[in-house]
Amino acid sequence: MGISRVGVGNHLLNTHVLENKQQTRRVAALVHHAQRLARRRWRQLVWLSGDAQHCQTLAQALWQAHPWQAPLWVGEEYLSPRKARTRLGAEHQLVVLDTHGTGFDPEAFGALAGTITAGGLLVLLTPQPWGETPDPDYARCADHPWHWSDLNCHFLARLARQLHVSPDVVRWRTDQTLHLPRLPLRKVDDTGSGDSDCLTSDQAYAVKQLVGLKRRRPLVITADRGRGKSAALGIACARLLANKAQRVVLTAPRLSAVESVFERVAALCPEGRRVAPGQFVLAQGSELVFLPPDCLTEQINTGQQGGDGSYLMVDEAAAIPAALLGQWLAAFPRIAFATTVHGYEGSGRGFALRFRATLDRITPQWKALTLNAPIRWRSGDPLEAMTNQLLLLKAPLPIAQPHGSAVATKVLDRAWLAQQEAVLEKLFGLLVQSHYRTSPSDLRQLLDGPGTQLRMIEQAGEPQAVLITREEGGFETTLADQVARGERRPQGHLLAQSLATHAGSRAALTARWRRVVRIATHPERRRQGLAQTLLQEDMVAAKQQGAVLYGATFGAEASLLCFWLALGFTPVRLGITRETSTGEFAVMVAKALNSEGEAVLAELSERFQAALPGLLAFELKALPAAVLVLLLGQMPSITLSVREGQDIEDVATAHRDPALARPALQALARVASHHTLSGLQQQAHQQLSAWAFQNIALANAHNEAMKTLRLAVNSLIEVK
Repeated sequence: MGISRVGVGNHLLNTHVLENKQQTRRVAALVHHAQRLARRRWRQLVWLSGDAQHCQTLAQALWQAHPWQAPLWVGEEYLSPRKARTRLGAEHQLVVLDTHGTGFDPEAFGALAGTITAGGLLVLLTPQPWGETPDPDYARCADHPWHWSDLNCHFLARLARQLHVSPDVVRWRTDQTLHLPRLPLRKVDDTGSGDSDCLTSDQAYAVKQLVGLKRRRPLVITADRGRGKSAALGIACARLLANKAQRVVLTAPRLSAVESVFERVAALCPEGRRVAPGQFVLAQGSELVFLPPDCLTEQINTGQQGGDGSYLMVDEAAAIPAALLGQWLAAFPRIAFATTVHGYEGSGRGFALRFRATLDRITPQWKALTLNAPIRWRSGDPLEAMTNQLLLLKAPLPIAQPHGSAVATKVLDRAWLAQQEAVLEKLFGLLVQSHYRTSPSDLRQLLDGPGTQLRMIEQAGEPQAVLITREEGGFETTLADQVARGERRPQGHLLAQSLATHAGSRAALTARWRRVVRIATHPERRRQGLAQTLLQEDMVAAKQQGAVLYGATFGAEASLLCFWLALGFTPVRLGITRETSTGEFAVMVAKALNSEGEAVLAELSERFQAALPGLLAFELKALPAAVLVLLLGQMPSITLSVREGQDIEDVATAHRDPALARPALQALARVASHHTLSGLQQQAHQQLSAWAFQNIALANAHNEAMKTLRLAVNSLIEVK
């Protein structure tokens, strides 16, 4: 007997009621679980998977079931994942990250995880199944001519595998029951800080050390995320400005990174006011001033910053090159460096390895301090553990192997690598410690970026060095012309497009390139030829695979430029403005792999050499002299004329005005760049080159500057 229409309606109604009851029970169970987390001062990740509408309905029910502190919804119709970093420093007890429309943004996930407070949940909404196809956020790594839907998704598949098996995740499928992991017994509460402004004893001790900074005894503070590092800087700045310092200078890669410092100062100094985004003035006139790295360096060079009595606080120091930090170290008698040990802000571990030698040389009495106790949650927090695992924020450094054994490189299959968690962790750990900009998105690019290749040197199962490259160029002639004219800007192809756009070379885009994205060597294996071996073998392979040019781009620092020049690379472009985050000019170098590449490289080199003198006189006046002399050495060798020789003699031994003999002095600097010079001559060469090409005075007083210049010219006369 068939079921009547009324019977069908009743059946659907009863099913709907049953589903609502089940939904209500599961939401209530999850709220109760969050309350248990709050008693332990922990947080957790909730993985809610299924169709978009059902996931959103359940997430909304959870949102409404409890008075969450400052709940936040991130998704297609709400806050964009791209703007998640704007929430750094904010606090939320519930964050819903809906990936159905936008895809999974690794940077957003990492940033939002750090904003969750004790008893809070980060609810990740994904399709089911997840990780079998790429999602819309892959559009950010889909270089021309790729479409994001055609890429591999090893990164997403790895995330899904981790979430399926982790004991630190609440798993909730819309078509299945809610899985709540068991929580261990509660731990004993922290005993407190003893400082009314500080939340942990760690933070209180850091503030005390910051306020009591000694001359030429820098303080280096390292901490995992969420340890109150920036708040400690803010508390210390407020106390310094209120009692002893007229001005405290604050720097970081960007102003948003130190917003919490300004907020803390404002809270502790209510009588003061923020007169500009990067300036807070107290009632008595003392001030906290933010300067980005490039501006700070420029003001140090002109004598506007630094000197006796000055204070400098550097936040997220890992994201700033060690050479720049060393320059600041010499300028400020009282200075503190703070950085995140792990995370997308930069690698504190790599910072410590690179910067320790500089500290030991300039200020051997420097002091290290580590913040261990979390502020917003307690140790053992499940969300922190899960975030670190998913994004490899604590990827271990491989074990260094003894020098002397034979080394061989091998190309890694990325599908295989994504399945080998131990190898992937060590490989990424090598990248993190070697580069200040390694981020969670780099992990996705490494596993799924189109045209990306990995070559590694491994010994005894431990990665010792790794090279990451990307394919560039190969554009059609019409598109290359449009790019050079500024009418088109396809995604990716950083080096080739830059040379077309800024140098006007269409051939740079039609030619096929292989560009070095990252090269990293274990810190205990450096200067053993591992990086050189990787590059040389990869260039052979690139030539066999059809590339005609091999290139790289990096910050224009003398020792790094020397490395590439020694391998036979030629400078082809210099950025004309400092990068805000590094304070350095970007330099591009290239090497031809065959005759076609040689023709393109010859054009690029000719363009660069023709433009360089004019750029040095204007846009590149701040280029370091050590870099300048290396670039001069790449220009064609010349011979001084009799007239130029006489002009040089007149400047060195008589009273000829150097400004009226500038062409001859420029020629002398070029000639000297092709000779082997003594230590004193190298210094003289840098002085002469900076004056001749950049019009940089060699002393504040005119007479002293002229004397120094004549001595430099006299020191180099014999090489002419």
